[in-house]
Amino acid sequence: MMLQDPQQRGEGSVPANKDVEKVAEQSEVVAGSKGRNSIRTLQEFLADAISAGPIEERGVMPVALEDRTATNYSSYFSIWACMNINLLPITFGMLGPTYGLSLRDCSLVILFFCLLTAAIPVYLGTLGPKTGLRQMIQARFSFGRYLVSVPVILNLATLTGFCVIICVVGGQCLSAVAGGSLSPAVGIVIMGVLALLISFCGYNVLHQYERWAWIPALIAIVIATGCGGSSLKEQAPTEPATAGGVLSFGMIMASYMIPYACLASDFTTYLNPKFSSVRLFLYGYAGLVIPSVLLMILGAAIGGAITSIPEWEEGYEATQVGGVLAAMLSRAGGFGKFVTVVLSLTMLGNIAATMYSITLNFQILIPQLVVVPRYMFSIVVTAIVIPVSVRAAVEFFASLENFIALIGYWSAAFVAVLMVEHIVFRGCRYDSYVHDSWNVASRLPLGIAALTSSVLSFGLVIPSMSQVWFEGPIAEKSGDIGFELAFAVTAVLYLPLRYLERKFSGR
Repeated sequence: MMLQDPQQRGEGSVPANKDVEKVAEQSEVVAGSKGRNSIRTLQEFLADAISAGPIEERGVMPVALEDRTATNYSSYFSIWACMNINLLPITFGMLGPTYGLSLRDCSLVILFFCLLTAAIPVYLGTLGPKTGLRQMIQARFSFGRYLVSVPVILNLATLTGFCVIICVVGGQCLSAVAGGSLSPAVGIVIMGVLALLISFCGYNVLHQYERWAWIPALIAIVIATGCGGSSLKEQAPTEPATAGGVLSFGMIMASYMIPYACLASDFTTYLNPKFSSVRLFLYGYAGLVIPSVLLMILGAAIGGAITSIPEWEEGYEATQVGGVLAAMLSRAGGFGKFVTVVLSLTMLGNIAATMYSITLNFQILIPQLVVVPRYMFSIVVTAIVIPVSVRAAVEFFASLENFIALIGYWSAAFVAVLMVEHIVFRGCRYDSYVHDSWNVASRLPLGIAALTSSVLSFGLVIPSMSQVWFEGPIAEKSGDIGFELAFAVTAVLYLPLRYLERKFSGR
């Protein structure tokens, strides 16, 4: 029986090789089209779900005047209060006794430096309703379109560092409550995920959360103080205060307050600009200063009593801040454990707001990412913060002091540039921040004056630093005056350099 040629067959005939390739290509096109349609359908579904919910999609783009309609001005008080009525200022206050300061000395340092430095972030926050610009977008009007990337990178590192501190303290509290059955690492993961849920939603949800979350936080702190307050009088003896100890601890306070200036207006851009800037400033100043000062003094009292109370010292050695608080509440039994859990959750108000600002800074650093919805960066930040927090928890207070040493100096130089630019060169004129120019390099300053003045200031800052890993010759005699010099020297240098920049570039 002779074999028939395939092309001569009727039914079941097999096409030639070229026809086979053509059919295969058509099949791939159809499959690819179906795949793209499926992806498009999923994207549309997510977009509809997000639009229907409370999630903010707007990123770093300026907020137009007609969109600045929010009238909940007291939220400027509540957001600062909620960010600071938690364990973070207590943790910073606990560093005071490590500089050889008594409770009285710590209290005076905390009061003076907080009153002085808190005014900077609060003032910059009042520019938000008037300009409609996020804080680091405002910085483009002094650092320029491209050189602003330098402070943005430093700000990302600073804000991420604060998130790490918060996650560690919250995770340690949860671990202390569980009596060791829950590791600090698992507690850190829980804190990170909960903060993600709030920061993911954006401005409106964040403000609603911050409006009320400080109330249970305050109640929990009052209960903890009531349970352990009788032991706070057992302060360890100290030597007379030295200038070095006072100024070094003052640097800690400044490093707590001044970095808030890098995110202050992020929380006010939707407020109606017709409201009095003075009243808005007073709202923010009260919300930032009152809880911070009181809780830092409480932290200093706890830190000074740890070595005098064996139970507290044992808890501190086990899970540090969380262990001390659990020990303070131990006499309350199961209710004390519940309060400790609430104390750990008080950190969410701060970390959620900080993560919100980080998501905006990503888009400023890489402008092409402006097309990516803001909330996607919340997931990225959480993925970074959790593993770093787990590592930092191993030697927490050493990690905390090393981190603080890096943030106070640069942020002081940064805010000096912003304030001199706004007050001196723009004459406090809000209309000089033209929205159409925010992303156009040719309409913005070169940024050379801003960056040069900031960098040159470190010629005096470095000799004035007093850290565990380095002590400059000036600091050996005076103590750490690095952040004061960073602010003053940068401001002085920026005046002539910016004048020359404007003269030769015309912008």
